[in-house]
Amino acid sequence: MNPESFHLNVVGLMSGTSLDGLDICFVSFDYDGDRPGGNWRYRIVKAESVDYPAELRAKLSSAQTMTALEYARLHSDYGLYLGEQVRDFLERNRLKADLVASHGQTIFHQPSVRFTGQIGSGAGIAAVTGIDTVCDFRTTDVALGGQGAPLVPIGDAILFGDYDACLNLGGFSNISYAEGDKRLAYDISPVNYVLNHYAGKRGLAFDRDGTLARGGRIDSVLLQRLNALPFYTRKGPKSLGREWVETEVYPLIESFALPVEDVLATFVEHVAMQIARHVRSGRVLTTGGGARNVFLLERMQACAPQVRYTVPDALTIDFKEALIFALLGALYVAGLPNCLASVTGASRDNIGGCLYKGRQTR
Repeated sequence: MNPESFHLNVVGLMSGTSLDGLDICFVSFDYDGDRPGGNWRYRIVKAESVDYPAELRAKLSSAQTMTALEYARLHSDYGLYLGEQVRDFLERNRLKADLVASHGQTIFHQPSVRFTGQIGSGAGIAAVTGIDTVCDFRTTDVALGGQGAPLVPIGDAILFGDYDACLNLGGFSNISYAEGDKRLAYDISPVNYVLNHYAGKRGLAFDRDGTLARGGRIDSVLLQRLNALPFYTRKGPKSLGREWVETEVYPLIESFALPVEDVLATFVEHVAMQIARHVRSGRVLTTGGGARNVFLLERMQACAPQVRYTVPDALTIDFKEALIFALLGALYVAGLPNCLASVTGASRDNIGGCLYKGRQTR
């Protein structure tokens, strides 16, 4: 594509570590490359979240323990499922897309050994929808020695550069901000991946508004032990995955044998304290499912009173990551970098992703 100027309608797909469903976001992009540094304009035309069927959720949550054959089959089946959801979404809303950009579902993430795995066959998506599909955004960066994460910061810089920082409260919290002419970003701590896990022990998908956590008591010893985990003293770039939670966080929490409410109260305080270490002042765009957790936001504000946490409109709260993955796909087909070495620690900026053609070309 000639990157001087173009218009693209892109469907961005996002599925987070917390497995709370599939976000589908149809975005209209206009790019003007004649202006210095280029200029992007976007509009979210339509966005929806789809709950996973119980059987699929169970398979995705246990994929890391599957045999190679089972894993390969799930990769294919999940891609076909994603394609069906996109096709139905477009038909239901009478929309036509030029491109699908899919995050996939992260199953393995071990950048220290240059390995990361996001399932959801792009070939399956393209075959079902008949639309060109970009996926597998992380592996090139990891091969270049980077963390392969977070990927959202380049979108923060392009679409939300007016804020002092952008904070996402999803399965994990991550932050991005400008320092000189570079964009810096890294994961801060687990958030919903842990909170939802313990809310599940009370039969809930999540702790709405932080109600359970608000009713619990903070265990000061557990809080101290959580804050002392070695990850928090490492300098960025750095990223987190489910493996770290399952080997470092869950065993520590379980060793205290606390009521669920106390675990949630303690972990909310832990999250708020870790975020306060990295956000001291300024206007901070705050998105992700955690931005709806009233108690968490209260504790974040108490730990960093000089910060103005800005929670945007509902579409941006819920679909910012899907929006930015749509942007990553647009950057890919435009031949523009969509992954920043200053963020991931890779040897260079790169254009991450694989393209699967949905339509025949001559």
